[in-house]
Amino acid sequence: MQENGTIEQAKTVLKHYFGYAQFRPLQEEIIEKLLQQQDVLVLMPTGGGKSICYQVPALVFPGLTIVISPLIALMKDQVTALQANGIGAAYLNSTIGMDEEQWIKHECVQGRIKLLYVSPERLQTELRSFLPTLPVSLIAIDEAHCISQWGHDFRPEYTQLASLKTHFPKTPIVALTATADKTTRKDILAQLALPQANVFVASFDRPNLSLQVRSNVQKKDKMEEIRAFILARPKDSGIIYCMSRKTCEEVAADLNQTLGRQGISVGYYHAGMAPDARDTAQQDFINDRLQVMCATIAFGMGIDKSNVRWVIHYNLPRNMEGYYQEIGRAGRDGVSSDTILYFNMGDLNMLTRFAQESGQQEMNMEKLNRMRQYAEANTCRRKVLLSYFGETLEQQCNNCDVCANPRSFFDGTVLTQKALSALLRLNERVGSQMLIDVLRGSHRADILQAGYDKIKTYGAGADISNRDWQQYILQLLDQGIIEIAYDENFTLKVTDFGKTILAEKRPVQLTRPVDFTPSAKPAAKEKQGREKKLKSEMTADEQLFEQLRKLRYGIAKEENMPAYVIFNDNTLKEMAAQMPVNMSALKRIPGVGDAKAARYGERFTHAIQDFMYKYNKKDTYSETWDLYERGLNVAEIAEQRGLTQSTIIQHLQHWAEKGKEVSFRDLVAPDLLLRMRPVYAQLGLTDKLKPYYEHFRGAVSYDEIRLALLALQEA
Repeated sequence: MQENGTIEQAKTVLKHYFGYAQFRPLQEEIIEKLLQQQDVLVLMPTGGGKSICYQVPALVFPGLTIVISPLIALMKDQVTALQANGIGAAYLNSTIGMDEEQWIKHECVQGRIKLLYVSPERLQTELRSFLPTLPVSLIAIDEAHCISQWGHDFRPEYTQLASLKTHFPKTPIVALTATADKTTRKDILAQLALPQANVFVASFDRPNLSLQVRSNVQKKDKMEEIRAFILARPKDSGIIYCMSRKTCEEVAADLNQTLGRQGISVGYYHAGMAPDARDTAQQDFINDRLQVMCATIAFGMGIDKSNVRWVIHYNLPRNMEGYYQEIGRAGRDGVSSDTILYFNMGDLNMLTRFAQESGQQEMNMEKLNRMRQYAEANTCRRKVLLSYFGETLEQQCNNCDVCANPRSFFDGTVLTQKALSALLRLNERVGSQMLIDVLRGSHRADILQAGYDKIKTYGAGADISNRDWQQYILQLLDQGIIEIAYDENFTLKVTDFGKTILAEKRPVQLTRPVDFTPSAKPAAKEKQGREKKLKSEMTADEQLFEQLRKLRYGIAKEENMPAYVIFNDNTLKEMAAQMPVNMSALKRIPGVGDAKAARYGERFTHAIQDFMYKYNKKDTYSETWDLYERGLNVAEIAEQRGLTQSTIIQHLQHWAEKGKEVSFRDLVAPDLLLRMRPVYAQLGLTDKLKPYYEHFRGAVSYDEIRLALLALQEA
């Protein structure tokens, strides 16, 4: 059995290569199990840090890590990011030539490649001769839900991965996915022959994503809303997911025609394109040459672009897994991002036909029904979304349209009677739109020709808008008052329950449609206000962030790589807030590893120095020192500067290391020092504060503990 690494080595790797001092939730526990040679199944949302779970142990283990990945673009993206961090990584797939393949294999044999990405199809070839000759320390299977027929993206080639345990019986396997319900999780473990695997399920909550659903918006209005939404965010990247290839191209053409003169570029991506054209479109989006991508669900699986700021679903998705994965393309860096889902009866009818004609009719219909329930929810949408993945959210999220506009109920008995009466008089031979047109008294030729204008309830609902009627019809469907005859061209039928309601005049409660203004217009005013804000009105952080973003874009063009691979937006925002002027300070910024500091650090610190000189700004450490010298304590400095107490303590440590006189004892309550002394004598100085925190049963905060330990070291 190979030599195990330690979690301390893993933390060193995390800081050295990736620039982070701490693991995110569950990452440390997952890595610990892998270092102990145990198999693991990881369920973690997109942007939750799945890659770190195998990339860090890959660098701790002595041998090679094989990563099975389903898409070429995903391999390319991850290998580029790893190489930028100074890590030996490569991929074997159909895009590389024979010479390059031989060179990669030679580098693997020499031990200079630590992570080798392979497609599941290519894996079978390499298992015959090449891979068994290598010291394989770890196997990672990305997008593991593809192995399950219960998953939303089943791929037959994944079913051959069960043989991995036969080839490498002593090598730990980690399977990772962002979307899998309980049934799919069980199937993944069975298919991969990992019955004893440790299962880790991270929270599926992505609080930085706002959730909004727009129901029954006409095509013309929908396009107008989308245009307004994009114009409000002229510098932001976004994806518009469409149900069909034709819709992708139509939406892209419309937006290019109307937004092109505003300098906003729009492309499209779908499986029907030539491979070269598809790859060019994806690369243009990744490298910020395209701001907006209209795409089918074929797009997005293979990109790691962290600065996508919004995702719009032009049509209703087929299932919750796909929807969750697609909105997960937004805000991967943790920055606030928007998602909008458009939903109408036409989408529902088409997807129902697809589900009924599929090989797994019952399952696909159930998944579509759950998707519909989410779209029609009258309670917090995040609660509905998380409950699908087995997670409970106790409080309202306050970041979805239902929380922003709570639903109100009214007596819809008369309205229901009108609809049911009209449907029965039309002999239950019409679809929802024809029923609505009759109720609203439309003078369309086909209505007059069929004599529908002669029925008693013709025009009985003329005072209600088409969009509101659409929502009421959906509510009647949900309550089981009417149903759709899918085998009779999607005509509507009154159920037995509906007939009872009509005969006995039973009361019916409906919810009022929310009176939305076009979805982005309020945000547009606010955002446009920010865009037009004079430079002199911007804060120093905002000005510096824009300058650093321009510098990053310039470097990305020089090196022909995505800008976010250099540093993501969150890292740039930390630089703008903390203003590191030397390499030591820069390395304290989350996301700045040693390789990137060596490669780009000088250009970024010089840019920050130039900014500070030009605008006569003090660096963040000096601002903290000035307030400390004025006699403010840690909490007061943090409040005045708008930073965390932990950051202020770090600043004071910085000055103490520089030789300044910092009296930490004066910053700690005397009684806390007395209580800490015996514990300190027992536990000693350690990077881990948890033992102290647990000793005081949470009554003393981590910041107070850190300050007290610094004070005790002075004694």
